[in-house]
Amino acid sequence: MGKQEWGFKENHELHAAAAFTIRNILESIMENIDEKRSGKPKIHLGHGDPSVYDCFRTSTSVEDALVESIRSAKFNCYPAGVGIDPARSAIAEYLSKDLPYQIENDDVFLTAGGNHAIEILLTVLGRPGANILFPRPNYPVYEARVRFSPLEVRHFDLLPEKGWEIDLDGVKALADSDTVAIVLINPGNPCGNVLTFEHMKKIAETARELGILIISDEVYAHQVFADKPFIPMGVFGDIAPVLTLGSLSKRWVVPGWRFGWIAITDPTGILQQTGVAGSLKSCLTISADPPTVIQGAIPAVIKNTPESFFLNINKLLKEAAEMFFEKIKEVPNVTCPHKPEGSMFTMVKLNIPAFEDIVDDTDFCTKLAKEECMVIFPGEAVCLKNWVRVSFAAEPKVLEDAIERMKAFCLRHAKPM
Repeated sequence: MGKQEWGFKENHELHAAAAFTIRNILESIMENIDEKRSGKPKIHLGHGDPSVYDCFRTSTSVEDALVESIRSAKFNCYPAGVGIDPARSAIAEYLSKDLPYQIENDDVFLTAGGNHAIEILLTVLGRPGANILFPRPNYPVYEARVRFSPLEVRHFDLLPEKGWEIDLDGVKALADSDTVAIVLINPGNPCGNVLTFEHMKKIAETARELGILIISDEVYAHQVFADKPFIPMGVFGDIAPVLTLGSLSKRWVVPGWRFGWIAITDPTGILQQTGVAGSLKSCLTISADPPTVIQGAIPAVIKNTPESFFLNINKLLKEAAEMFFEKIKEVPNVTCPHKPEGSMFTMVKLNIPAFEDIVDDTDFCTKLAKEECMVIFPGEAVCLKNWVRVSFAAEPKVLEDAIERMKAFCLRHAKPM
């Protein structure tokens, strides 16, 4: 017999997309961690998962809701593709409290977390020749998932000198007749900013002028702790149609539950008329579902979580953000231009020329992991080279230790004066 020629081969496009994922990037950095060699415990500030710390544990009411859902034996079945009605109704009521109009059950589509919602949205909007506007810096999953879409990506800038507001003139210059949507993340990941009412209204007016919809990523909704209140983009849904992306992960501190949603906030009905709403339903019919037992717990989770739990989480985040912002000033050759106002992240700029043997942000993160057993996220992965993203959602003593390690590292690698 001659040599067998196999019909399958490696998927290089998959590798390229995986290179953008948070998991892949963090795994690469963590390969340099050796706690025994360094004599220090690992500090992980590379992602937004404070559930490992006792002070950030979710409410017992949330745990009780899941236990009751399981024990009821009512939610061991397959759900509808868009989600079960009690969960959709609970989410609709929860979101409507912040809006000038009522969201209905049919406006809510349940997903297996926020990342799954991103996948669904990019699939629904993807068509050859179309383009989509992403922020720079951005949440990396958008960059990874769009590689499986025919959508062309165009990046607009967030302006650190203006509290990471959107460069609306840049948006107008990028858009054309083939632009389908603009993505905004509020409260900001990776920037920790919170958009004002006035700026959000301008965003909506710009979207209407350009004839595009708004994807509003509100995974960190209500996780704000400065002077600016959280305002959902759906408030401006009568100006331009909005697809709101939300999740249980951050506000309830249960990222492993993998429960999210997409909500249509479009009182004028444009997304129904154009068929986008129907496309969402069709896409979810052939996609994955959040576990039915999680869906079954949602009404009780939303109804029974005490306000004191949310207030305490925001208090912890505020204290951590203030400590980080003040202490990072003591670290040479790095700057944090904007004090975090929401979410769990902030962006820190590296003065690369001031370091003797650090070539860029990825090199900085890799060597920091190896020498100080500490993990942070390289800015290049969020489309902002020579910056780093840092999560401040940690216990105070851990955060203090982290800043001291970063300070020692920066001093060690600084060019001689």
